[in-house]
Amino acid sequence: MPRTPTLLPEGLRDRLPQQAEAASRVTRALVDAMRAHGYGRVSPPLAEFRETLGGDDDRTTRDLLRFTDPVSQRTLALRPDITRQVGRIATSLLATAPRPLRLCYAGQVVKLRASQLRPAREMLQVGAELIGSDSVAAAREIVGVAIDALEAAAIGPVTIDFTLPDVVDLLANGPLPVDADIQQLRDELDAKDAGALTRIGAAAYLPLLRATGPFDQAIADLRAFDTSGVLTARIDALEAIAAPVRDRVTLTLDPTERHGFAYQSWFGFQIFVPGQGDAVGRGGGYAIPVGEQEEAAVGFSLYPDPLIDAGLGAEDDRDRRIFLPLGHDPVLAASLRADDWQTVAALSDADDAQALGCGWRLGGDGPVEA
Repeated sequence: MPRTPTLLPEGLRDRLPQQAEAASRVTRALVDAMRAHGYGRVSPPLAEFRETLGGDDDRTTRDLLRFTDPVSQRTLALRPDITRQVGRIATSLLATAPRPLRLCYAGQVVKLRASQLRPAREMLQVGAELIGSDSVAAAREIVGVAIDALEAAAIGPVTIDFTLPDVVDLLANGPLPVDADIQQLRDELDAKDAGALTRIGAAAYLPLLRATGPFDQAIADLRAFDTSGVLTARIDALEAIAAPVRDRVTLTLDPTERHGFAYQSWFGFQIFVPGQGDAVGRGGGYAIPVGEQEEAAVGFSLYPDPLIDAGLGAEDDRDRRIFLPLGHDPVLAASLRADDWQTVAALSDADDAQALGCGWRLGGDGPVEA
């Protein structure tokens, strides 16, 4: 028996009308909520030169899907993330724009490899970046904008899980120096491996594993652990960021979480919703390279595809889809479309309204149920 050819590479897929329409609705709701806060939409290209997408990060560069540009003969890459592109726009084309600069975006990204939690290699990324500040006020705004966008798209209930990406550096370079490799220490904390921490001589870090969970209790545990006061400013900042949204979402804290926070600086957060094993969004503070300098920024990215696959944004178009028989009045048809009807015109007597997904047909006196 002949085999059916594989039409698409692994991890890539087609989106049929219902899913494509749902994705469009969700994207519009998210972007409109960001724009309502003054975030101007930008649309960078799908492919760029490898070095602008990967920078000096060897791990990021390895994850790029690359090819040779026949025009320039230079290596191009498909974008795996839009955040870096927004940073490039902000520090080049918009370098002289007043700060703080607020930008938002929506588009497809392509990964070289999929993960177990996310088998798709192509996905929708929607987000916002506030460039020129990573202050507590900026962080509070970006977390609030993220929650507003999620609510506008009917995504929820939401849990915001805060983290402190630089907590190990603050402790290891201050009150809790260790002989172990710092990256190994980060990895063991991220893995929540108490035995490994003891084996590498970092037992003093074990209380950090307990400062995890519901926000108020975890913050209290973190304060109790921070006898030197080196984390006081970070803890105070997290409480200030959380204060305006604590009645809108569930808040948790995992101070040593590093997954997905490769380039975040002093604070980060993940967004979880029930039924999804992986986070549907991530954000935090970071720095954009500008020559030998850096520009501070905060932002977030949302990945709504799994939610759309589960039905988010889906609508039954049959209720607004009307069949136009042969010989219908084109002026009347135009007026129906102006009233947000979807018109489906018959091409022959054999065309059937219900078979073509129409809940209505145009009769002599107007729409009638099909």
